[in-house]
Parts: sequence; C-alpha cells; structure tokens
Amino acid sequence: MLSQVVELIENQNNFAITTHVRPDGDGIGSSLGLRWLLTSLGKEAEVIIRDQIPNSYMSLPGAADIRRVTRIDREYDAVFVMECSDMDRPGIADLEKSLVVNIDHHATCEHFGTINWIDPTASAVGEMIYNLCKAIGGKVSEEIAECVYMALVTDTGSFHFPNTSERTLKVASELVKAGAKPSDVSEAVYNSYSWSRIALMQKVLATLKRSADGRIAFMRQTRAMVEETGAADGDNNGFVNIPLTAKDIFASFYMREVEDNVFRVSLRSKGEVNVARVAEVFDGGGHKNAAGCRLEGEWDQLENELIEALTAEIELADNEREPVNSPQLSLA
Repeated sequence: MLSQVVELIENQNNFAITTHVRPDGDGIGSSLGLRWLLTSLGKEAEVIIRDQIPNSYMSLPGAADIRRVTRIDREYDAVFVMECSDMDRPGIADLEKSLVVNIDHHATCEHFGTINWIDPTASAVGEMIYNLCKAIGGKVSEEIAECVYMALVTDTGSFHFPNTSERTLKVASELVKAGAKPSDVSEAVYNSYSWSRIALMQKVLATLKRSADGRIAFMRQTRAMVEETGAADGDNNGFVNIPLTAKDIFASFYMREVEDNVFRVSLRSKGEVNVARVAEVFDGGGHKNAAGCRLEGEWDQLENELIEALTAEIELADNEREPVNSPQLSLA
C-alpha cells in the first residue's frame, strides 16, 4: 500500500531500485524518477539493473549512473522492485534476502514483496511514482518530471493505448509544467534507433503472417537474425505493435527464439480483446491489451495454439459476453 511505502521511506535511509531484465521506458523512467525523489528527501539511493540500458533512455537524467549488477552486492535498508511480475523478473541473485518493496501496475503481479503496492488503475508505474511524490510531500523536480514523463509516454504508446485515462493526461500536464519536454522525449524514443534495429525489423517483418480469418498477425525472431544484424536487447521494442496499425488486425503476437525450442512471446490487442487471459493460460500475464509469456515447444504448434486462444478471445469480444472455459492448450 502507498501509506506503507511512505512510512518506509520516512524511517529508512539507504535504498536500491531495480526493474526487470530487458528494461523498457516505464521500468527505467520510474526507477530513475524514484531515485531522484529519494535523493531530494536526503536519502541514499541508486538504480541497479542487470541488463544494458537501451539507447532511447540514456538521455534521461541519472541514466549514466545506473549500475549493472548480477546480484545484490551491498547492504540496503530496502530494495524497490519496479514493474516486475515476480521475484525472478529482475534477474538479480540474492534479491530475496532484502526487504523488498514491490511496485507495479499489472493486476497479474505476484505479491512477492514485504510491501506490495499494486495499482492496476495506473497507466504506468511512473504515474504511481508521481502519486508517491505528492503523497510524501516531495517536489516534482525537472529531473523527476523528465523520467516519469518518459515512463508515461512509453507505456501508453504516446497516450493512444487504452490504459490512457483522464488522470494520466492530468499527470502528464503537471510533468510538463515541472520541466518535462515532450519533443525531447519523442526524439529520444522514436528518432534514436540504431541501424541494427532497422536491419532486425526488416528480417522480422519478412516473417509476418495472418491467421486464416485475417484478424490475427504473427511474426518470428530467430537467434540467427539477432546474430546477423548485431541487434542488442531492446532493439525489437515495439515490433509486436506494428501489425495492429492495420484496421482488420485485432490481435498480434511476436515469438522470439531464446534457446532451442524456447520462446518469449509478446501479445498485443485492440479494444476488448483480452490477451492477458491468453498469457495466463501459458503461465504468463500482463494487461488486457499487452501481455507476454514464455513457451517451450515447436514453432508451428505453438503458433497454432496461440492463434486458437486469440481467436476465442476475439469471438468473446465480438459477442460482448463473459468468458467461458478457456481452451486446453499444450505447454510442451
């Protein structure tokens, strides 16, 4: 709960902040925003992340100070874990030995922390950090504004995803008043891609297909594609959204090969099509219109199972009725 987070911050002094592997704009923006808030209150705080920070977010104030670690190697009064579904998501060893504050806006998040502040009504964890700043009496500095604005922009798809609310836009307005520059954030997010991303996109889009009814699009990314293009983690951010720009596509998924017969899957949808339910069947999770999971098996078989599950969700949305029993899907 928010009140517990406020009490902890007021009574402790030395904090670490982390987010998930392959960090995105909300994970990094909210982590840095929290770090600036804590230091403004006279606390010691650092952001620690396992993986490399994508170039799009390196312009954020404090990004250069993020420390890459594989385990908790210092003593902290508490570790804030931002936007993670479970304790394993940050990919940092010995995290469970710390007092963990779990902050997330995904309804499917496990309550793995000593303190769990989960707000599914928030458009991004960044929005929650803004609320924390107000609750604790902190000043929304220019640094906090820039970082939190980045979190909002990236997790709402520049304010056009369904998670954008009146409250989100009010927060964004306050952040701009505090010094966030929308044009600078847009430049960093959309006009600072590496050529390796463009090369990888070309290969991935060459695999693009549609389901028989034409309402589901899907793509593949092999390990060979990554090696051939020299792509880094994060270079494929947003690929799964591209097919949704076609008006007849209601859901899309993107399978990335990580090992032999092991895949990370991103799922996206429009409107009332609930991809979180599909992800949950495969032991994944997320939001109604943005979710993910990890699968093992054969490409073709897994694609067929995902298409079957997504087709069922599209039909549910068409009929505007409550879900019935989920289809039995193989996880092998």
